[in-house]
Order: sequence, then C-alpha cells, then structure tokens
Amino acid sequence: MFKDKILLITGGTGSFGHTVLKRFINTDIKEIRVFSRDEKKQDDMRNTIKSDKVKYYIGDVRDFESISDAMKGVDYVFHAAALKQVPSCEFYPMEAMKTNVNGSDNVFKAAIVNNVAKVILLSTDKAVYPVNAMGISKAMAEKVMIAKARAAKEGETVFCATRYGNVMASRGSVIPLFIKLMKEGKDLTVTDPNMTRYMMSLEESVDLVLYAYANGNQGDVFVQKAPACTVLELATALKELFNSKVGIRIIGPRHGEKAYETLLTKEEFVKAEDRGNYFRIPCDNRDLNYAKYFSEGNEEVINHEEYNSDNTNRVNVEQVKEMLLKLPYIQYELGVMRNEVTTELKEAASADLV
Repeated sequence: MFKDKILLITGGTGSFGHTVLKRFINTDIKEIRVFSRDEKKQDDMRNTIKSDKVKYYIGDVRDFESISDAMKGVDYVFHAAALKQVPSCEFYPMEAMKTNVNGSDNVFKAAIVNNVAKVILLSTDKAVYPVNAMGISKAMAEKVMIAKARAAKEGETVFCATRYGNVMASRGSVIPLFIKLMKEGKDLTVTDPNMTRYMMSLEESVDLVLYAYANGNQGDVFVQKAPACTVLELATALKELFNSKVGIRIIGPRHGEKAYETLLTKEEFVKAEDRGNYFRIPCDNRDLNYAKYFSEGNEEVINHEEYNSDNTNRVNVEQVKEMLLKLPYIQYELGVMRNEVTTELKEAASADLV
C-alpha cells in the first residue's frame, strides 16, 4: 500500500503514532517521519522502536516553517497532532485554537506547497454539535479541511478526514485512570452513570485512517460504525476483570461534557453513504449562492435522526469485557496483577502505554 512511499505523522509520538509504526515498520514503506514538539517522547520512541525507516522531526504545527520543512518529499500525511483534553481546552480555548485550527491550517498549506498526495485529518465525535472548546476547535479544523478540498484543482493534494469516538486505553483516556484508581484502592469516579461513549480500539482507529487513505476523495469524512456503552457499564466491566472491590462514586459531569456523543449530524446522515463497517460523508461542495442555504431546504432532514452513542449498537457489561480483553494494555495490566508479564506482552502494550 505504501511501497517506497514516505509517510509523515504529526503528533506522531502519541498512541496513534505508536500503533501506525507497529503496523508499518516491517513493510516495504520507504520512510515514516514522526513530527512532534516533545523531544523526550521522541527519545523514548527512538529507544523503543529501533528502525532506520523511522525519522524524527522536532517542530510544532503552530509553526508553518517547521512543518513545511519536515514535509519535503513526503507522499502522505496523517495529521494527528491536537490538544485533545476537554478540561484543558475549556480553560485555555485560545491554545486549542492555535493548535487544532491554526496548526491544522499550517499542515494543509504545507502539504500544498510540498505537493503531498493526500492528507488525512484525525477528528473526533466531539466536533459534532460541539459544546466544548475542544470540540469547537476540531469542528473548525474539519471546516478548514473541507475549504481546502473545495478549492483544490484536479491532481492537487487530496484532503479528507476520519472522525471517531473514544479510543480505548489511549493516553489520557478513562480506562488507564480507572485502573490506576483500582490499584490505589480508590473508588472509581463516574461523572454520569447513564453517559454513553463509543468504544474503539487503537487498531481500529488505524484501520479507519487507512480506509480513508484508500477510498477518500476531496473533502470526504469517514466514520466507523462503532458500538457504545455507558460509563457505568465500562467501570463495572473493569472492576469485574480486575476482581476489584472498590466502589463507584458518582461525581457529576465535568466542564463541557455531553450525555452522549454524535458521529453524524442529521444533515450528514441523510447524505452519508453506507460502506459496510463505515459511513462516508461526501464533501459539501456548495458555494456562496445563498439560495442554496436559505431558500432551498431539505425536508428529509426534518424526519431524520442523527447517529450517536445512544442509538448505535449498544453493548452490555459482558460484551465490554470481551472488547477490553483484546486490548494489549488490559492484557499487560492483568499480567502485572498475576506476575505473568512477558517481553512480548510488554512490547504489544507499548502503543497503549505512552
């Protein structure tokens, strides 16, 4: 798929970047460039993943010159760099804008300047009907991507995006937090027991990006049909897997949290193409002829529903446990508890442990 090609991953030292490297390191890809601003994480990755195919670039997507220099000769870009934590973005919204919006614009411009073939933006369900600064900034990143796609000419850089929900056991997610609390003998803190969230593995997030790479046209957004569960069901499943006796304490929603997440708006769901495991949302190619916005409506939207974590396929506690047991991170932590950690298990979990 990437034979003799050069791939650049922005924010490449994160969980997604580690998983991509594990997937491609032993293929016929020519080079993988890891672009990020954290030299410590790059050094950790360099000492963990030893390969001449991997090249490291220190820089920040906020700085156009640094990302443009790193993109020279690149064929494809997976744009994963972002501020992703809801609370920090909520308190520092301009920082979210600088990275998620302006930074994304820099990535897209650099791709055009350097004649990159295709750029995949990694977005989030929080960009749909956003109520927090992180979601708003990622929604704007999507809009910037679509604007670049709409303006592109035949043969120029193709821009598309993937949009997905919670990635299980990724850095900063709730699963490592719950396991940490159980190890410390502390109650699991649940904001709202009925809050639902999509469940997706790191491997599936890479599969979705690769599907977008293979099938994406200008301005497309791709969504996986992911299952969902309540946060209470997730906490209960983890307690049962780890045979923990700690309690579950309800603390109320945090700043900017929603009861459920949405992957497709009503308007998008009406025009979305069903691709089996995925939905494709084609680019909105309307221009500034206002009649198309204000005079000519779409009656079908009125009676159509959105696609969210409440009406998707819902899994129960036993099914959640089955999903969790497939994760290298969970296997590793259970192995630690049983004193059964092997080198292979530790290496398999490395992507989740960053």
